[in-house]
Amino acid sequence: MTHIHTETYGRGKPIVMVHGWGMHSGIWRPFAEALAGHYHVTCVDLPGHGRSGRISAFDLEHLGPALLAAVGDEPACWLGWSLGATVALDVASRFPDRADRLLLLAGNPRFVRTHDSADDPDHWPGVSPRVLEAFSGQLTADAQQTLLRFLALQVHGLPETKALLKTLKAAVFECAPPDNASLLQGLRVLKEADLRLALAAFDRPVAAILGGRDTLVPHAVGAHLQRLQPKLQLHRLEKAGHVPFLTHQEQLLAIIAGFMESR
Repeated sequence: MTHIHTETYGRGKPIVMVHGWGMHSGIWRPFAEALAGHYHVTCVDLPGHGRSGRISAFDLEHLGPALLAAVGDEPACWLGWSLGATVALDVASRFPDRADRLLLLAGNPRFVRTHDSADDPDHWPGVSPRVLEAFSGQLTADAQQTLLRFLALQVHGLPETKALLKTLKAAVFECAPPDNASLLQGLRVLKEADLRLALAAFDRPVAAILGGRDTLVPHAVGAHLQRLQPKLQLHRLEKAGHVPFLTHQEQLLAIIAGFMESR
């Protein structure tokens, strides 16, 4: 069985946190520790990332069971960020007995944009497929440089960009970068996964937190999420980008506490 690295903090209602593409739990350790002031927080490293071992196929079919085997059996709130939001939504959809709440942080059930025109009835806001294709092509040449470009995208246009990027780099490169196979398969998940019907069918409390300045998951997707799932609690941090746990920690903690205590 693949070893999945976990870090656990605090006591209270359980929250499982799933990080984004190319990252590991260290990326949000200070935020997780702050959240653990009121909750039992378990951070997981995705397979092939951080201190977790690889799995044969880095896809949604295998990711969910691998993570579930590493965390407690008690139903938890699954909190996913970016790619982690895709994984968390899949877990909550396929294993509802293990997920009593779902929180999508800068995440999207369909990560890539469909139909460029916002006037098109089939338009879905997201990142351009060409961006992910470019990352796929660059990975073979220089994986570390590709990860750095991805980090830069997450803080692009924000105040104190250089300081934020330095913080991200220090956290991410605390561990060796994931191998190219895991990174490429992760990009494939982002490019191909479409969990909109899963979100529409989800019958537990669900919330989405979006950044007004996010260049990867545009805040315009919020209205589409609520049309899919009318009970979804939508929060927008106007001045946040793709890493609100670094830039808006106090606001984020308050939103999550309100969601966790809501009935």
